[in-house]
Amino acid sequence: MRSALSKVPAVTLTFWVIKILATTLGETAGDTVTMTWNMGYLAGTAIFVGALAALVLLQIRADKFHPALYWATIIASTTAGTTLADYATRSLGIGYVGGSTLLLLLVLASLGVWHASERSINVDTVSTPKVEIYYWTTITFSQTLGTALGDWMAASADDPAATTGSLGLGYAGGALVFGAALAVIAALYFWTKASRVLLFWAAFILTRPLGATVGDFLDKPLDHGGLNLSRPIASAVLIMLIVGAIMFFPQRAGEHRPSAPAAAS
Repeated sequence: MRSALSKVPAVTLTFWVIKILATTLGETAGDTVTMTWNMGYLAGTAIFVGALAALVLLQIRADKFHPALYWATIIASTTAGTTLADYATRSLGIGYVGGSTLLLLLVLASLGVWHASERSINVDTVSTPKVEIYYWTTITFSQTLGTALGDWMAASADDPAATTGSLGLGYAGGALVFGAALAVIAALYFWTKASRVLLFWAAFILTRPLGATVGDFLDKPLDHGGLNLSRPIASAVLIMLIVGAIMFFPQRAGEHRPSAPAAAS
């Protein structure tokens, strides 16, 4: 039976390392544009959503998996997710709980429509334009959800966007919680027979708030629980780490083996 190659990478340790670096970069780069350069959430969203749309189009038109193009698109989605979430939770005034709830529903709706159409949400099946649209829509919603979820976990009660509440764990505390949740998912993967597809999406979603809280921990002021590092410099360092990982650690396309057709009666 012939296998079909996906246009997204196989899920390996390298994939998760680059994903976490990319989500951290999404936070620092998004904040660089909207806060450090003072362009605002709406302008930042327009810039990054435009870049994301262009890269998704290139990704769909590509004939096979290209690591640099794929990860550039992931970075665009996570950066767009940062500015989109900040715009929703702060400028629209729905707060962290409202934003997280709305975005979780959008992620679940996207996965539901995808599954209803294709009978699968396995990322190894991402090899046609239609499935790629489902994939990148879900990715973008999940990246946006992760930003709102990370802010809800970390923000203090006096945060202007905590209009509907927050947990106040701080950035380091939030990162520890999401790291522990990912460790639980890893344990389920190695020691149980839980659905690999569902575990993938749970891990994919949770790596975003992990990256968001780590990014905020790096660049937020000391009196807000951060290290007050330069956002542009932190972003540049993260870009170099991602480029190095792409160059020096081999990646391959995911592989999907179609189910065998039923025998004729």
